[in-house]
Amino acid sequence: MKVNVWNTIQQLSKERGVDKHVIINAIEESLRVVSAKYFDEDEKVHIQFKPEKGELRVYSVKQITRNPSNPATEISLQQAKKIDATAEPGQYIEIDLPSDTLGRIAAQAAKQVIFQKVRTAEQERVYANFSSRIGEVVTGVMRRMEAKRHIILEVNKTEVMLPEREKIPGEHFKRGDRVKGVIIHVYREAKGPQVVISRTDNSFLRKLLEIEIPEIAGGSIEIKTIIRQPGERAKVAVYTEEKDIDPIGACIGIKGNRILSISKELEGEKVDVVKWSQDPAEYAKAALSPAKVESVKIQDEDKKLLQARVPRDQLSLAIGKKGLNVRLASKLVGWKIDINNP
Repeated sequence: MKVNVWNTIQQLSKERGVDKHVIINAIEESLRVVSAKYFDEDEKVHIQFKPEKGELRVYSVKQITRNPSNPATEISLQQAKKIDATAEPGQYIEIDLPSDTLGRIAAQAAKQVIFQKVRTAEQERVYANFSSRIGEVVTGVMRRMEAKRHIILEVNKTEVMLPEREKIPGEHFKRGDRVKGVIIHVYREAKGPQVVISRTDNSFLRKLLEIEIPEIAGGSIEIKTIIRQPGERAKVAVYTEEKDIDPIGACIGIKGNRILSISKELEGEKVDVVKWSQDPAEYAKAALSPAKVESVKIQDEDKKLLQARVPRDQLSLAIGKKGLNVRLASKLVGWKIDINNP
């Protein structure tokens, strides 16, 4: 039977990004399943499908015998002669599905493939693509908002989700806005893979720093630790072994252009870049930035407690709004920091 499906297969392959052989195999499997209903003796169904040549054939093979005992594999001589007048006992005969029946089956199989097999293959491609990209920053266009205020973005013709909890507090998006986020999860679900991105995860800030600061991307400056209160403040500890590089200056940029660009992407979140140190007292002194700290001493090493001394005019900066600055500094260093002023 002649069929004209090759152009459709090629178009599907191009539009969905699915290999042509996957589609062809899926059509063959659907033909085999649907055709079995028309061979009513549980015969083995054979498929010859060459879409590039427009050829399709569905048939079963039976042995000719005078007294058939297994209708699935044997056919009587009388029935065989209706198909081939030269048929003789002991020979094998191929029994083709009638063209009108085959036409209906082919159409049904193609429809099933489009809505099932191709979709499954596409979902596998999406999962394989995105599961290997966890930790990568992507940019999507907002398409809609779902229940619980989850945002759906389109990234390279694939829908990804920005959950409400992964948004920076106070930020709002409208349809058509371009939104950046870092891929944090790719789940397998019945309806298809679910790609989840975040703007609050520490890895998002890390990637933004790598994108904006060549010295970090190149490895000459190392990010040791990141602590964030999304939308308010972040502290980034950096370190370099290269004596001719100022890690703080390189990260901040000329007139603060590098760090300001990152802060803008984070809805104004202030980003303090501090120098990492093995000495907890020295590290804490830097971590309390932007406050100018007079001194930091170890008060209780077992309890990991530090005592910081700051000038009176620097006290509010050191503590921060609702204690945020000293709290983030403590998390960054891994020691509790108490602040005293003279």
